[in-house]
Amino acid sequence: MSRICELTGKGRMVGNNVSHANNRTKKTFLPNLQRVTLMSETLERSFKFRVSTSGLRSVEHVGGLDNWLLKTADGKLSDTARKVKRAIAAKQQAAA
Repeated sequence: MSRICELTGKGRMVGNNVSHANNRTKKTFLPNLQRVTLMSETLERSFKFRVSTSGLRSVEHVGGLDNWLLKTADGKLSDTARKVKRAIAAKQQAAA
């Protein structure tokens, strides 16, 4: 399982550990991923995602999972998130 946020696309970053003597060694910085259950108000159903904590704050700031998925580009989303996004869009289209 890759260490990538399913909603924001945030992944690992590479940098250097720098010692006092200015020696540099490679280091990876991993996102703080958490397994969370998010509720879709349109579909009236919950979904499990692996989301970074900063991504979770962003989802709450925008107003929930439905708003986040509809505003986010498909390239950043995982396959399961894209399926949920299509289902939400289809249900909203049918209701309108």
